[in-house]
Order: sequence, then C-alpha cells, then structure tokens
Amino acid sequence: MSSYDIRVINDMVQRESEFVDRLLAEVHKVVVGQDEMIERVFMAILCGGHALLEGAPGLAKTLTVNALAQSLRLAFKRVQFTPDLLPSDILGTVIYNHQTGEFTNKKGPVFTNLLLADEINRAPAKVQSALLEAMAERHVTIGDQTYPLSRPFLVLATQNPIEQEGTYSLPEAQLDRFMFKIHVDYPSPEEELEIMERVAVPSAGASSEAEAVIGPEEIAAVQSTMEKMIVEAPVRKYIVDVISATRRPQAAGLEDLKVFIDFGASPRASIALFQASRAHAFLRRRGYVSPEDVKAVAPDVLRHRVILSYEAEAEGKSVEQIVRSILEHVHVP
Repeated sequence: MSSYDIRVINDMVQRESEFVDRLLAEVHKVVVGQDEMIERVFMAILCGGHALLEGAPGLAKTLTVNALAQSLRLAFKRVQFTPDLLPSDILGTVIYNHQTGEFTNKKGPVFTNLLLADEINRAPAKVQSALLEAMAERHVTIGDQTYPLSRPFLVLATQNPIEQEGTYSLPEAQLDRFMFKIHVDYPSPEEELEIMERVAVPSAGASSEAEAVIGPEEIAAVQSTMEKMIVEAPVRKYIVDVISATRRPQAAGLEDLKVFIDFGASPRASIALFQASRAHAFLRRRGYVSPEDVKAVAPDVLRHRVILSYEAEAEGKSVEQIVRSILEHVHVP
C-alpha cells in the first residue's frame, strides 16, 4: 500500500470519527465516569458484536446502555432474567385470536437494536440457549415464520459476580459468542461524590437523557470505513501469535503457563481481537491499527475465553495475570 493510500484512509477515518467526542460527551451527561465500560460497549456496537458486562449492582450498566441507545438513535429493550423465564418471553410466541379464530405471532423483546439481558445467569439453560442462538443466527422463528432481527442487533448481558446462589453459569461454548467480557468497576471517590450530588440535587445540571448524535445509517457507514482501515501483516500475525499463546504457551517461551491453562481461546477470539483493535484505533481517529491497540483490547476479548486449570485457582492466578504475561512475552512487531 502506497503512502498516498495510507494518507487517504487516515483522512477518511478522521472525518468519519469527528462525532466520537460529541457522542461520548452526550453519554457523560447521563453517566458519571465508567469511561472504559462506555468505550468498550460502543466498540462492540461498531463491530456488531455482543458484550457481557460483569459487575456489582448499581454501577450504571443499564444507564450506560440506555444513554448509548439514545445517542445512537437505536431501539432499546431490557429483560430481567429470572428462574421462571421462558424462551417465548424473549423470542415471542403464537397467540390464538378468539375473535378471528386465527393464530397470530407476537414478537418478543429480542426484536430491537440493543437488548439488555439483565442478570443472564439467573435464567435456566434453555432460555440462555434460545437467546444465544438468536445472537448467532440473527433471526428468530416463531411458529412457522422466520423473522430477521433488526440491524444492528446486539445483546449486552450483565451478571453479578458476587451472588452465585440460584444462578446458572453460562457454558464456555456459549460465552465464546460474546465479543467482550467487560469488567465494570466501582467509581472513584470523586465520581461517587458527583453521582450523589446529581441524584440528591436534580437541579445541579445533570441530564436524564442523551441527545442523538448519529443513527443506524451512520453506524453502517462507520462499519464500512473500518473495513478499509490498515492492518499491516506484522500486526495481523501479532494478533494470531497472542491467541496461539493461550493454546500453546510453551511455543511462545511461556512454559510455566502451560500448567495454568486448561483451554485456550478459539479462532473466534482472533476475529474478535482483529475487529476490536480496528474499533480501538478508530475511536482514536487513526486509519491504521498498531500493536498498542491489540494490547489495549486483548484482556476484554480473552477474559472469558481462556479457561484456567485447578492449579491456577490453587495458586490464585487470574485470567488477567495470564493474559498480561502473554502480552509481555509475545514478540511485538
């Protein structure tokens, strides 16, 4: 690729990404802090991927998704997952109309742009499976009719890491459907003070709604632009090397990690890391992907895909520590 082509793509990305600062400012009218969560959820939207948000209650997960939906002019629905939830409660069902004597299809909340599956691990496996199938296939069958889902369609699922009683853990194969697993942390003391003042003093200038900045058409244009972004061959190889190191750490000179990893990341992780790295570069208004973009998003892409062994648990090793070791040792181009 010539230097002229690189300049053209870089200029195009800078033009297309002019809205980013305005959009983040709109979201922050509603949400205090949580910069990384907001950015990662927005990246998932740009990539057309699904995200799993893990954090304690009250950390603005629902508020963030709702604010992003408003700023992007996307339809938003929320489903509270419970043990008595049925697949039809999400997908839809066939209803008999006594007046006409006919059966009609009633679409469920899955027919939206952004679906917040709140506490997804509280619903039984058949409900989780029905939703995850819709996530993968992008269409739903009700009765004998098959309906395509909206574009874009994303599931943003939450789970509480504290409460495990009465929950149904997502199987690893289904977790792999999520592009990101985002760790949602507590706000800083300064941010918590601002949150408290916003709620206690509503007249303090806080807004309950974000204004629309772009819409679905612009999102599609951004996705088209991202496909043209430059990812040089050494960076592509670096992505594959990082993922391969989760499966064969000894090949990357990390023999000591082999005992701590039961299963490494699948090829889906390579695709997700490639797409997420492009989105990370786009938000920084660059037309090319650097190894630093890969490093920045790798923990969120791999957090739920690397399965640790009992030895790792016994020694107190976390996935974050394993991923950090891999990123420190895999050769950077």
